[in-house]
Amino acid sequence: MPRANRYIVPGFAYHLTHRCHNREFLFKFAVDRQRYRIRLREALLESNVALLTYNITHNHVHLLAFAEDTTAVATMMQQAAGEFARDYNRRKQRSGAFWEGRYHVTMVDSGRYLWECLQYVELNMVRCGAVSHPSQWEWSGCRELIGLRKRNRLLDIERLLELSGATSIEEFRRHFLHDIQERIRKDCLERQARWTEAVAVGSEQFVEAMECRLRNRQSALISAEDGAWVLREEHGSLFGVIN
Repeated sequence: MPRANRYIVPGFAYHLTHRCHNREFLFKFAVDRQRYRIRLREALLESNVALLTYNITHNHVHLLAFAEDTTAVATMMQQAAGEFARDYNRRKQRSGAFWEGRYHVTMVDSGRYLWECLQYVELNMVRCGAVSHPSQWEWSGCRELIGLRKRNRLLDIERLLELSGATSIEEFRRHFLHDIQERIRKDCLERQARWTEAVAVGSEQFVEAMECRLRNRQSALISAEDGAWVLREEHGSLFGVIN
């Protein structure tokens, strides 16, 4: 059963990353990316998780989500990842693990921090050179965010607008496309480990509040990185699910 390797406080946005076993390119074929997306949509319809965006790459997936109930995240991930892995192994006549252990969760503050994480997720396939613009990658949330995907949509746009601070979808799309293009033009595409390795990213107040919810406060490491505060897990410490 897929489980988070980080603790989760309810009522926040979460950046979830789940890698293929041994980082193999198990999503290299479009049909498999599409099948995962179908399983993800089915799981979302049965959960109380709001998906803000996603990106299905060749060897891992990114999900940016929001939930009031932490168990909803685990249930959604168990259904989507578990059903897909069983389907994949059956079709390929394959045995063994599809996923590389537990998925990772980074709690993300609202406003500009959510905005930065959203762009980071969308730019993944530009960063690795697969496409020149996120809208060219069919298996991400970008086309739905900018209004090009009309059927079988996955995203909770209303929740995204609320958390990002945008007053309308038109305003959101205008700023989103502008900022994405600026990052590409300025080649600001480098990998930022905080979005896939930290426990929480946001304002100093947000990160300190998350640190206070840890069971073992001595295991928490707080630092400032490029205008954001970051909470990391000290090597060897353990985190649980906090309700």
